[in-house]
Formats: sequence, C-alpha cells, structure tokens
Amino acid sequence: MATAFGEDGSLDLDGTARIAAHLVDNGHDGVVVSGTTGESATTSVEEDGQILAAVKDAVGDRAIVVAGVGTNDTRHSVELARQAEKAGADGVLVVTPYYNKPSQPGVLNHFRQVVEATNLPVMLYDVPSRTGTTISMEVYEAAAKWETVVAVKDAVGDFARGIHLQQLGYAVYSGDDIANLGWLAHGAVGFVSVVGHAAGVQFRAMADAFFAGDHAEALSIFTGLLPAIDAIMGVPNYGATTAKATLELLGVLDNRHVRAPLLALDDDEVAALRSGLVASGLL
Repeated sequence: MATAFGEDGSLDLDGTARIAAHLVDNGHDGVVVSGTTGESATTSVEEDGQILAAVKDAVGDRAIVVAGVGTNDTRHSVELARQAEKAGADGVLVVTPYYNKPSQPGVLNHFRQVVEATNLPVMLYDVPSRTGTTISMEVYEAAAKWETVVAVKDAVGDFARGIHLQQLGYAVYSGDDIANLGWLAHGAVGFVSVVGHAAGVQFRAMADAFFAGDHAEALSIFTGLLPAIDAIMGVPNYGATTAKATLELLGVLDNRHVRAPLLALDDDEVAALRSGLVASGLL
C-alpha cells in the first residue's frame, strides 16, 4: 500500500491509516506497508515503525499486516525485521537486495540473516526489473527448508517456475497486476497488488469466481479491468505515483504527494489515469 505524505514530505499518518482502511473496506484481507509502493527507499527506520503502528491501529484487528523490511543493506533489514516483530506485524516481506547485485550465495545469506532475526512468517519478493537480480531456484530450494519462509511475491512472470516454487512448498502470490489471472491459473493463492488501490473489490470477485470454477466470469472481470491496469501500471511513471493519484481521484487522499526522486503525476498524466479508471468502471 501507498504511504501518505504532506506537501513538505513529512509523514501523514492519518492519511496512511485512511489508505489502509480503504483497502480493507474494499476487498483486501491484508496490507503490505513500507514496500516499493510505500516508497520504502525514502523512509527511515523510525518512520517505518510509525507507519506500521498507524496501520496496525487502523486495521490490525481485521486484516493481516505485513511489513516490508527489504533493503540493500542486510543490517538495515535485520533492524527493520526486529522492529516489525516488536510492533506486532503479522509477517515480513523481504525483497532481493537491489542495486548492489549480490551473488546468489549473497542473496541467500541476506535472506538467512533476516529470517533468523525474528519468528515472523516471511514472504520473499522477486522483482528483477527493480533489483537487477533474479532469485535462483537453488536459493529458493535452500530457503524453503527454513520453517518461517512460507510465500513468494513473484514479479518475474515465469508461470512454469511458479509451479516449481509451489512444489517446494511456497504459497505464490502475483506481484504483477497484468499477470493476476494467469497466476491463478498456475496455482497462485492471491495478489500483492498496486491496482488494488482502486480495484480491490473486483480482484477479490475475480479470485472468488476463479476458485469457484467460473473461469469465464473471472476472465470477464479481468478484461474489464484492463484499462485501469494499463493506466496504473502501463506508464513510465508508475507505482507509488499512480497509486497516490488514484487515491486522490477516489477521494481517499486530498493530494498525491510523493517523495523525491519520484515526481507526482502532472495534470495530463492524471487525466489519462482518470480515463483508464472510468473505462474500467472504477470512477
């Protein structure tokens, strides 16, 4: 989920709590705080703790709250994981270390140190388009032996590999909204979604229809969401920026402030986003 900020870049904890409540009121059974869409690369350890506490207070009694603790500094990630456990997180999301592109043994060592820092369930996050590194199957095989490592958020898009991950015991979640329906057809159990800021009800209905065996209905729902998916995810300046602008259009936030180096959508970009949301019946 997105993190709300003030015009000066300060944390807006009330706005962040509103985002969490909006998501849980609209189809989500859990939220991830301080992930990529939460602009975690720009928030401090103290701020991540404040964000987690605000979201736990807002929705922790009716939704799973997962804390993003992945960074490109293992000591930093360990500190975040320990803080998340003390704050009552239900699990942690750990992305592959980005930019410094560690070797596969380095990736495994990073994961091991974070996993051993707490007793919380762990979801690994594989997104090579952002990290520059794809988690190898050898790393997955080793990590699967750790009791608390239970899930993968996959933004690689290799469905056959996803089946192998399930055979290793992982619950697989789609980490790329354009692939959500495809992942269901390949055994995924759900989504960690950006488009869900606007389409949580529809994605839940799609998953419910698919699991009930009504694949035609699931496809119909997904087809109807394509304009919104393209508008939110199919533009160069996507992610936190489009999620924030979506929340502004929906009236959840009264602004679309992001922290540098991101830039908020300009008026033309917001108009294009609005058109996509309208075309999918979300506005």
